[in-house]
Amino acid sequence: MSWLEAIVLGIVQGLTEFLPISSSAHQSIVGQLFFGGHDPGAAFTAITQLGTETAVIVYFARDIGRIIKRWTLALFGRIPRNDPDARIGWLVIIGSIPIVVLGILFEDAISTWLRNLWITVAMMAGVAILLWLADRFAKHTYELNQLTWSDGIAFGFAQALALIPGVSRSGATISAGLYLGYTRTAATRYAFLLAIPAVFGSGLYKLKDIGVEPGLEWGPILVATAVAFVIGLAVIHWLLRYVSKHSFSIFVWYRLAVAALLATLLATGYLQP
Repeated sequence: MSWLEAIVLGIVQGLTEFLPISSSAHQSIVGQLFFGGHDPGAAFTAITQLGTETAVIVYFARDIGRIIKRWTLALFGRIPRNDPDARIGWLVIIGSIPIVVLGILFEDAISTWLRNLWITVAMMAGVAILLWLADRFAKHTYELNQLTWSDGIAFGFAQALALIPGVSRSGATISAGLYLGYTRTAATRYAFLLAIPAVFGSGLYKLKDIGVEPGLEWGPILVATAVAFVIGLAVIHWLLRYVSKHSFSIFVWYRLAVAALLATLLATGYLQP
């Protein structure tokens, strides 16, 4: 992988990780369109996500610190065990289990045939419809401090769908939150928090592939990860402000447009699935 590829793909990762439009799909599409039909692969995507998730930790440092503190106090009986922040702490842990288990069980499929671009087309269009229905018809009334155990677990299973390129971790999790009745801002913030354990676990696990998997080299991937961090931090700030005042319709239409364009490129043979 060249330095230019690394910078471009780092920009793509930073721009798309938190928007409900699928960063893995965009990595694959950009790699094939502009870099000689080269899909950067699941390992590259997982490692560069360490940059965007570090941006989450920096942006939400105060919230994360409070949740960890309250979770610890509740664990030792110093505060009520049903404290909202302590409950969120437990649900982030429990909600991360589905994506970890399924990620291990289907690791080979995730790295190979599930990256087929026809699957990406179907997921881009399908999740767009689900996101539109949730955003349009669900009641957006609950805030994050009202998160229940059953809803937290449902969030976790929705996040696991992001193992399929084209689904989008934030897209699946936010859609689930909207269906469950949470506000756009609450669903988006929880999607960020829930992703931290799974993404860091996946990225650290994939570090072993650097220097082994073709095209994965320390220098370019560190540059891509750093670029993804800087841009991701700006995107978090923008997205939270945007969803507090607007619907997700812009992302719905974008997903449908990308799905249509990608299907056309595949049907004409310009891209290989």
